[in-house]
Amino acid sequence: MSAPQVIKLAILAVGGQGGGVLTGWLVALAEANGWRVQSTVVAGVAQRTGATIYYLEMSPAAERAPVFALAPSAGDVDVLIAAELMEAGRAVMRGFVTPDRTTLIASTHRTHAVAEKIVPGDGRAPEAEVFAAMETAAKRLVTADYQRAAADAGSVISASLFGALAATEALPFPRASFEDVIRASGRGVDASLRAFEAGAAGDVPRPEREEEGEAGPCGPARLMAEWRALETRLGTLPAPVQAMAAAGLRHVVDFQDPAYGREYLDRLDRVVAADDGDFALSVAAAKHVANAMAYDDVIRVADLKTRRSRFDRVRREMGLGPGDVAHVTEFMRPRVEELCGTMPAGLGAWIEARPRLVRWLDARINKGRRVRSDGILWFGLLYALAAGKRWRRRMLRHRVETAHLERWQALVLETARTDRALAAEIVNCRRLIKGYSDTRARGEATFDKVLAALPMLDGRADAADWLRRLREAALRDEKGEALEGGLKTIASFAGEAAA
Repeated sequence: MSAPQVIKLAILAVGGQGGGVLTGWLVALAEANGWRVQSTVVAGVAQRTGATIYYLEMSPAAERAPVFALAPSAGDVDVLIAAELMEAGRAVMRGFVTPDRTTLIASTHRTHAVAEKIVPGDGRAPEAEVFAAMETAAKRLVTADYQRAAADAGSVISASLFGALAATEALPFPRASFEDVIRASGRGVDASLRAFEAGAAGDVPRPEREEEGEAGPCGPARLMAEWRALETRLGTLPAPVQAMAAAGLRHVVDFQDPAYGREYLDRLDRVVAADDGDFALSVAAAKHVANAMAYDDVIRVADLKTRRSRFDRVRREMGLGPGDVAHVTEFMRPRVEELCGTMPAGLGAWIEARPRLVRWLDARINKGRRVRSDGILWFGLLYALAAGKRWRRRMLRHRVETAHLERWQALVLETARTDRALAAEIVNCRRLIKGYSDTRARGEATFDKVLAALPMLDGRADAADWLRRLREAALRDEKGEALEGGLKTIASFAGEAAA
């Protein structure tokens, strides 16, 4: 007797993507068409140890009952559905996708893994390599942003992936049968059918939408006149610098005011005067001086959390309608450093100079708390804190940040007299400093450690290249082991040169 035909499907999905719903639909689809079907689940822990794998085997009803497997095997999968791009890449690496039989359906959107997020620099996995691997490994490759298709339809990605599967005709069931399964589910039918249609269409372009902060500035006539004067100054900068300087200017003015924008352009002018050629130093300074001036403090955080655009984004991402109510809960854990940073510079420095007082205050405020920023009380407190930016220049945090910026820029200008390439790398080292609280403290410590290598590199023709290597090592490795290795290497040849 010949063995019955068995079709094998694997679905890789993380929490909230409806992998279980999609599996249930497929079971109902097979049963509605008179097929035998079995589904199993191999649980994962989100993207820490991989996605949950939903595995199905199905075959036509026959006198001889099939023996179904409980988990997918390498080289033995007919259809693989990945609800996120990197999950498709992992499926290829595990051998589930093969060029002789597998139809691979993958959403091209990204849900970044923890391993990608914890890298101090850009820890994102290379998407181009994943696409190349999928094209090589799959017999048939179907990709689109199915997450966007589902969100636009007010549904979840399981519905759009179900539509994509129907469109491939990899299963011997009519499209109407797929739609009947969705209708029979009885929940969110209209939205699921819209997402199903979008997924089946295949081409799911990202909708054109104006990004936050992209609209031109508006305000009182006096401030607009100051802004136009700043734009005129931009036109006097070298052409290669203007685009980055325009972005930096918008950033610092949004952070503070037009007067702060003039200070930014004054600083940039000093760098431009020390630069020539391709102006790589000035372009880097246009970016990183702006980031240094627009540092993250509690006032900035409160400002961003209370903007209308932020609440609009939350509602859009949650798919809320005009009549829906959203509750927004924030987690906050302020340290005594943030408290002192928002005080007048003299008072904040006076408190920080008294360790016993600092410990007493920190024990009372350094506690995690969850607050509702959609309510009047906490929204009002955050809004009042954001309004404090008019006094920011008098605060301790601003004095500390300005002093650090002055030292950094002085080092850049001094280095540029003899080695502009090295000066540009010193500017780019500012990438190491970001965020606030403990994150910023770690970044500043790493920044200081990298720049501490400058005396060992003094006079070397390859000094810029070595500083770049140290910075990239620090950005790759949160633990700092790669950076320590680079510093030891530099110390070894510096010692040899001294000997």
